[in-house]
Amino acid sequence: MSDLPPADTSAPAHWISLAAARPAMSPAWRRWVGSRDSLTLRLTEAGAPSAFRVQLLDQRLGTPRRDEAQALDIAHGQRAWLREVALCLGERPWVVARSVAPLAGLPEHELARLGERSLGSWLFRQPDLERSDIEVTSAPAGFHDAVGPWGRRSVFRHGDFRVLVQEWFLDAMADDLGLPSR
Repeated sequence: MSDLPPADTSAPAHWISLAAARPAMSPAWRRWVGSRDSLTLRLTEAGAPSAFRVQLLDQRLGTPRRDEAQALDIAHGQRAWLREVALCLGERPWVVARSVAPLAGLPEHELARLGERSLGSWLFRQPDLERSDIEVTSAPAGFHDAVGPWGRRSVFRHGDFRVLVQEWFLDAMADDLGLPSR
């Protein structure tokens, strides 16, 4: 039995600490969900020889969900930079991600040029990068139809810039890598 609440696609994800989710999560998934290194590199290595690619789904200025604003410690309703992508191996999305960054401190020139490169390819090159604790959910992403067992999020800080990165691991990834359902 899981300590996680049932998924509700009409509501924002319910996030809990990685430690609180640990009893419901297999060791194989803990290695993926709890990793603090570059997910892009981990996916590229795990999916070889299939080619890794980023599919840009959406990038715009918009209003974050209430839970996203709270995670970033900004006022609800405040506009932010929003980016949604699918991280694919071959043509199969393995992970979908949604990133949210307050406009204050936003390195627009860097982020506008990301295109179909991963945000992590830029973030993990920053020498002073800090990452908050990881939170997890079993709720679906809400912006993409694909489903999977786990989502995770954390806030990255680089100088005055901060970004909430939320990543949902999909069933296609679990199937291709032979991972357990949870």
